[in-house]
Amino acid sequence: MNLPFIGWHGVIVIVAYALTILGSTLYLATRGVKRNSLSGFYLANKGLGPLLLFFTLFSTQYSGNTVIGYPANAYRIGFAWWQSVPYMVLVIAGYLLFAPRLYVVSKKYGFVTPSDWFDKRFNSKAVTLVATLLMTYGLLNYLLEQLVATGQAISGLTAGVIPYIYGVLFLLAMMLVYVSMGGLKAVAFADFINGVVILTGVLGFLFLAWTNFGSLSSATQNLVATAPQKVEVPPIQTSINWISMYILVGIGAAVYPQAIQRIYAADSEMTLKKSLLRMAWMPFLTTGIVFVIGIIGTQAFPGLSKMQSEQLVGMMANVIAGKSAFHYWFMMLVFCGVIAAIQSTTDSVVLTLSSVLSNDIYGKFIKPNADEAEKVRWGKIVGVILVFLLLLVAWKPPATLVEIFTLKFEVLIQVAPAFLLGLYWKGLSKTGVLLGMLSGAVLAGGLTFSGIKTLWGWHGGVLGLALNIVVSVIFSLLFPDKKEEQERAEQAYSWVVRD
Repeated sequence: MNLPFIGWHGVIVIVAYALTILGSTLYLATRGVKRNSLSGFYLANKGLGPLLLFFTLFSTQYSGNTVIGYPANAYRIGFAWWQSVPYMVLVIAGYLLFAPRLYVVSKKYGFVTPSDWFDKRFNSKAVTLVATLLMTYGLLNYLLEQLVATGQAISGLTAGVIPYIYGVLFLLAMMLVYVSMGGLKAVAFADFINGVVILTGVLGFLFLAWTNFGSLSSATQNLVATAPQKVEVPPIQTSINWISMYILVGIGAAVYPQAIQRIYAADSEMTLKKSLLRMAWMPFLTTGIVFVIGIIGTQAFPGLSKMQSEQLVGMMANVIAGKSAFHYWFMMLVFCGVIAAIQSTTDSVVLTLSSVLSNDIYGKFIKPNADEAEKVRWGKIVGVILVFLLLLVAWKPPATLVEIFTLKFEVLIQVAPAFLLGLYWKGLSKTGVLLGMLSGAVLAGGLTFSGIKTLWGWHGGVLGLALNIVVSVIFSLLFPDKKEEQERAEQAYSWVVRD
């Protein structure tokens, strides 16, 4: 059945879905929001319950890269990309290493942003500034990933009717409206809707891909015949690379600034723990499914180049939609799932970026005596400016989605020891943690930007993290904080253990 107007129908569905999200959040999630309060605007008054917290964690964790980039990577490297499933499980393990304790500390001291922890624990402007800059870099990189995913998804799913850059501008404009009006409350409500649509979309896409392009079994047999390297037992260096990726993502994703803010926003420690335990099952329903879709895509569209494979999901969607009217309209729902995955992560990153700019950079270094309303206003304005500057980069993306995805972790993971060691060891000094972050970031950034992505299978970020920990420990022992500073640091969290 030939359906030449799929592109325009895709446009209608995408516009209708975006407007539904916008209207729902403006009507249901913006009333009562304290827009002039840091905690009220950025943390929803620290009142997220089990349902909203779970879905905002889920929707934020699974982004446009998951739905668009992961199938493309599975297409390119084959079964070695199964690593994407267990490392998403390890993200939850990373949370559980520190999230419950950090939540209790944040509740006592009224934290709003991740940098509030650095202020309280180390009492050093240098430590806070370096950590803030590293997290800001990670946020900007992550936002770039989502903008690229937005353009590729809409261009592919509308068969080019909406050009790449206009698709980015449209969804970004819709999202900026409800984020600026409702803060985290609006974002969490949008994430709830998006989370339901994501799950429905990926399950529906798998069903349609399986029935129209062949099963996982037939795709595997095809790979054995045409590209056996994609199904062979990987060499030892690839296995090391798996372990490296587990560390990089398992710890790196757990210290996402937007994820830490969701830790702060939970209404109770029990709510937080329940939400994280439920999250442990979600990789099998998301990254597991899109992995299978990517493998099936190898027999649907053989021989795609590296950059062509980034359009795999859109290409498969358009072919399936042309099979029948049923497939056509079912595909419309899948379109919404792809857009939902992108939007649900983008809004969280934009909100957190605004909070870091307002509370950490403006409020702590530019104008410390500013009131909360001024901080929030400044964060919104500068955040929007940075977003549109990133659009210039997203217009001609410098790498594939998975490469952009990995890049942000290389540097972001360097703040992890300040949380993991700082919450449990009072002997971690400000000198040690500062030199650790700097040395780790320099090594990781140097390897990454010099084009050396891995050494003997280990990512630059993981090697940087190892150096970071060693330097932090050694210099904390050589240059400990004064006794009164250690006692003050211990008071910041030691009562958590007793309670």
